[in-house]
Amino acid sequence: MRERKHDTRWMVSVALMAAIVIVLANTPLGMIQLPIIKATTVHIPVIIGAVLLGPGAGAILGGVFGICSLVSNTMAPTLLSFAFSPFMSTTGLAGAAKAIWISVGCRILIGIVAGWLWILLARLKVSQIIALPVVGFIGSLVNTVTVMGSIYVLFAQQYADAKQVGITAVWGLIMGTVTASGIPEAAAAAVLVLALGKVLIQVMKKMNFGMFSAQAVR
Repeated sequence: MRERKHDTRWMVSVALMAAIVIVLANTPLGMIQLPIIKATTVHIPVIIGAVLLGPGAGAILGGVFGICSLVSNTMAPTLLSFAFSPFMSTTGLAGAAKAIWISVGCRILIGIVAGWLWILLARLKVSQIIALPVVGFIGSLVNTVTVMGSIYVLFAQQYADAKQVGITAVWGLIMGTVTASGIPEAAAAAVLVLALGKVLIQVMKKMNFGMFSAQAVR
C-alpha cells in the first residue's frame, strides 16, 4: 500500500512538473524568440524535476520539453526549424529523424544527466548550496551543447545555408552561440535551480517523499 501511495505521488508530481513545462513552453517566458533560434528557460523545471523526482522523471520532463519545441518550431517556424521539426525537413526522412533527435532526444538527456549528477553529488555528500547550482549549470549546458553540437554534426550545410555563410564558418558560429547564449543560460539556471530547489526540497521533506529522501543532499 505504501509503495502504491509513493507511485501515485511520483506520477502526480511528474504530471504537475510537466504542466509547468508546457505552460513555459507556450509563453514568452519559456521560449524567447531570437532572429535565428529560440532561446529557452524550459529546461529549468526539467532540471528541478530530475533533482526532486529522479532521472526517470527528468527524462519524461525532457521529453515533454522536446515535444513542445517540436510543435513550436512546426507552428511558428524560424530559419533553423528544419533542425527541430520533422515536418520542416529539407532532406527527407533522414532529416526528419535527425530533427526528432535534436528537438526531443537532446532534451531527454537534460533530465537524465541532471538526475544522475544529483545522485552522484548526494553520494559524495556535497552540500545543497553547491550541488544545486552545479546541477543547474551542467544541466543547462547539456541542452546547449547537445543541441548545437548535433546541429553542427547533422545539419552543418543546412545551417550554413540558413546563415548564408560558407561551411567552414559553421564551427565558429556554433561556438559563438554556445558562448553567447549557452553560458548566460547556464548561469541563470544555476541561480534559479538553487533558489527554487532549496524551497522545494524542504517541501518534499515535509511530504516525506520516499524517492526524494533517498537522494537528498545535506
